[in-house]
This record gives sequence, C-alpha cells and structure tokens, in this order.
Amino acid sequence: MINKKIVVTTVAFSKDKELVDKLKSFFADVKVNIEGKRFSKDELIEYLKDADGAIVGLDKIDESILAHTPKLKAISKYGVGLDNINFTDSNKYKIEILHTQGVNKTSVAEEALGLMLMLCRNLYVTSNQLKEGIWNKNGGVQLSGKTVGIIGVGHIGKEIVRLLKPFGCKILVNDIIEQKEYYDQNGLIEVTKEEMLKSVDILTLHTPLTDALQYFINIDTLKMMKTTALIINTARGGLIKQDDLKYALKQGLIAGAAIDVYEEEPPTDGQLLELTNLINTPHIGGNAIEAVKEMGQAAIDNIVNYFKE
Repeated sequence: MINKKIVVTTVAFSKDKELVDKLKSFFADVKVNIEGKRFSKDELIEYLKDADGAIVGLDKIDESILAHTPKLKAISKYGVGLDNINFTDSNKYKIEILHTQGVNKTSVAEEALGLMLMLCRNLYVTSNQLKEGIWNKNGGVQLSGKTVGIIGVGHIGKEIVRLLKPFGCKILVNDIIEQKEYYDQNGLIEVTKEEMLKSVDILTLHTPLTDALQYFINIDTLKMMKTTALIINTARGGLIKQDDLKYALKQGLIAGAAIDVYEEEPPTDGQLLELTNLINTPHIGGNAIEAVKEMGQAAIDNIVNYFKE
C-alpha cells in the first residue's frame, strides 16, 4: 500500500466503483468526486491542496491552481486531451504530468462515424419530426462515396480512416506532422486546409485546441464550404466559433453540423441547441463504457508507477 493521498476530480472515474476500488487497492488515502461537482477555481484549490497526486479530467490546471498545492507531485490525466493543462506552469512547480494517448480512440471515432450517418441520412431531423407527428420521407444522402476531410490525423483520425474503409469515401487529410507513408498506404490525399474546406462533403475535426487553431472554423472558413457540406466536431469546442456556426446553419451556408464539444460546457446558448440542423451531444465521444475503463486504468497505472519509483 502506497502511503500517499490521491484525489480524483473527474466525475466519470469517481462514479465507476470498479476503478475507484482499484485505485484504493494501491493507495492508503483516496478521495473521489462522488457528488459530481464541476469545480470552480477556488473549489479546485481546496480539493487539491493537501493531495500528493491527482487524477483529473477537463479541469483547467495552471499556476493559479498549482501555486496553492504544495504537496502535489503528479497529475495523471483521465482522457487524452491535454489543452486544459499548462505544461510551463507544471514544470515550474515540478509537477509531473502523466498521460497515455489513444486509449479512447475507438469510442470517439465511432461517435464521429455515427454522427456522419445521422446527418447524411437525415436520421436526427426525421426522428424528431416523427415524434411531433410529421411524416417526412426525406432520407438524405448516402455516406458511401462521399468526400470526407479529416483535420488531425492522430490516433482518432487514423481510427476514422479505418472505420470509413467499407464506405469507399474519398478521404482528404491535413496534419502538422508529415505522414506520407501512412497516407500512401491508405489511399489518403493530403491537401491544405483551404483546399479541403472548398471540396469536402463532410469535415471532421480531430486536433487539440491550440492558439493557432482556436476558432479555425469561423464565418470566413464556413463561407468557403459547399452549401451541402456537413461539419463534425468531437475534439474541442474552441475549434469552432459557435456564433458563426449558428449563423451559418440558420442562413444555409452549410447544410448541417454535429458537435459533442462546446466553448462553454455545459452549453447555455439555447438558440444554438434548438437548431434543427445541428446535432448536440454532451461531450460523450470518449465515454463508451469500454473507453471509460481503459482511460481509468491508464490513469491508475500511470500514477501507481510514478509513486512506486
């Protein structure tokens, strides 16, 4: 038994008895977020102030938090996105950031594929209409054979390539990392972002949120797209300027969109959520049961291995 205090901020982990029991089997003192709180900055400081290690999800971790956690030595990331953690600040306070990439790739990629199918085949709109007594026989278009653009060809982007193979789509790709061999092996076409925007039927985003990519999808880039185009975002909310997306959907600049992530979570823009040509899900892309287990186990393994050393 490791004599360290470990606190867990993430709700999904805290509610999973199997994961909590596993963590408790290694550490003498474990605190979990059983109330499902979304912590304010002051609440997070209070929660972390006497911890030796932490397992965090989407909580924003920077100097404003770390300056008040003198015992904290390691943070284990539950999930794969790291844009909520300031590495410069963690290095300053000598706090190790532990993470494992790719553990939820299938979960996110499957959701993206499902959203593509729902939008293409008009499943979301007609389902909602039928609940209101409207018998709309518009079955949309097939996904098969369409041109799909993937921005961000990491673990999740590659998994989408794998899942799309039976559909015979033309796949355009864009990434900051040179991956020509992989692209050639899978029949992918590397293009600039501008070339992709102008030609895709479906655009799906799978990048981290960086300063360079914040609001990459905005009114100017939306105007480049075909009026029949569809956008999927299961990555980070700040990649899309939501007000511009709302305008584009209302004005028919694009045909539809599906977003699992938002600038503010939970979202409070009622006008956005009410759009009939927008599918909204509550940031569940990586939360398939299998992914929750894998992310949780990775977070446990990383922090156990750190304190065992």
